[in-house]
Amino acid sequence: FSVKEMLQQRLSLTQQHPVLLRGGKSLVRPLLAKSSRAISHPSSPLTFGSHSSGMSMKPIRRKISREGDAEAGEVFLAKAAAGAGEGAPAAEPEISKVIACVLVAVCGAFAFGFHLGIVNGPLEQIAGDLGFAGDKARQGLVVSSTLAGAALGSLTGGNLADALGRRAAFLLCCVPLLAGPLLCAWAASFPQLAAGRLITGVAIGLSSALVSTYISEVAPTKLRGTLGTINQLVICLGILAVLCVNVALPVTQWRSFFLLGAVPAVLLGLGMLFVCPESPRWLASKGRNAEAETAARSLWGPGGVSELSGGVAPDAEGDKTKEGEASMFAPRYRKGVMIGILLFAIQQFAGINALVYFSTSVFRQAGVQSDTLASAAVGVTNVLGTVVAASIIEKAGRKQLLVNSYLGQAAAMLLMAFGFASPALSQYAAPIAVVGTLLYIVTFALGAGPVTGLLVPELCAASIRGRAVAAAMTSHWVCNVAVGQTFMAAVTQFGLAGCYAAFGVVALLGAFFVRSQVPETKGKTFDQIEAELNA
Repeated sequence: FSVKEMLQQRLSLTQQHPVLLRGGKSLVRPLLAKSSRAISHPSSPLTFGSHSSGMSMKPIRRKISREGDAEAGEVFLAKAAAGAGEGAPAAEPEISKVIACVLVAVCGAFAFGFHLGIVNGPLEQIAGDLGFAGDKARQGLVVSSTLAGAALGSLTGGNLADALGRRAAFLLCCVPLLAGPLLCAWAASFPQLAAGRLITGVAIGLSSALVSTYISEVAPTKLRGTLGTINQLVICLGILAVLCVNVALPVTQWRSFFLLGAVPAVLLGLGMLFVCPESPRWLASKGRNAEAETAARSLWGPGGVSELSGGVAPDAEGDKTKEGEASMFAPRYRKGVMIGILLFAIQQFAGINALVYFSTSVFRQAGVQSDTLASAAVGVTNVLGTVVAASIIEKAGRKQLLVNSYLGQAAAMLLMAFGFASPALSQYAAPIAVVGTLLYIVTFALGAGPVTGLLVPELCAASIRGRAVAAAMTSHWVCNVAVGQTFMAAVTQFGLAGCYAAFGVVALLGAFFVRSQVPETKGKTFDQIEAELNA
């Protein structure tokens, strides 16, 4: 047989046993290196046993047998034949199916943004219709119950994703994501409305952990950054969409708001059932190699196996049982998990949600009396900044964008703090507030917004990725609630200038933390990132 025929024969014999052990690669690499020219030039065939080749297959077979890696060598030959074909380089992954899967997954992100802002406009009307008008405590619960549910959902979402798989977890998430809005739409009393909002919050918490995890695993390495930023972009679009609904529909039709909020759940469920495969990287981390390769080819095309092999740690298959049972705070994983938790804590304590909550009052001071216009200005700025970030993230890198983002946020916060505190600038306080607010939102959207959610799944191994992202998102929601509940009291105690100065200092500390502790992940496979973290 010629080399090409032999490789093809090995492929047909081993397709049913897709196990790749590390031993085979080093044993067969010399064969592939010496035979590549013969394979790519049929006019000069290299056959086993040919004296002109200067090489015999027998020593290689004996070496494989001696080291107990016969199966590994055979399978590596099969994979080489599948990936190399006629000696050509491995095919680039196809992205059409990937884009379809990302669009399905971000239905969860759209629901996230939509439901966070859904009651901002019609809250007073809802309170009047359900009999708790003027009760500020109950009106506050309509909002805070969703945040509490999100924190609860984040705690459970990671375990579901790691134990059942990303696709199954998404399908389970669709149940509360559909039931919550429908219960709100049909609510006849405050308890029913609060229950619906709590259930919706649980679904948001689940999806917030699942969306970024799934996108990071189905995206090819070269596009992981660009596709990962779509999560944050669609959250912003969800916020803008509910703003448009507030403009288009009268508040008396608030039940229609919630019915529209059920649409993303339907699209997500149908997409996961009929469009999206299970994450190949999750399947590989569980040792389900045949399914992993099938999913990889379905997702990335004929070259899917080579893309998959770059995204699973070298010992993921050999140590799958131990890895699957390991704590996410085991020494091997601890650094990546802690970076993720701290990044989201810094993001929140740098003041993003406090600024958004207070933006309406700031714009009113500047003479903008329309709450809708103020919200639109912030929302559109956020979307545009995120679009720019998506276009440059694979060139600039995650780390640089994140450092620059926190430096920009610090500058904006300190500028506003100085403007509010300086008597000489009191007449310019309003324009300083508007410019500072928009500058802060732009710099947040260029880094801390999209990059934080992208980095966390990149820094964690597949076997604990779901739980690690869930822990980071729990940090996000807990810190979000903490800032939201204490901000106005802090303003009363220390003044707006003091609070903004504190946010600016946190942003500076965030830039220093990223610069010193966070590795660059641009263009790196998951196992390369893990090796750098453990170096």
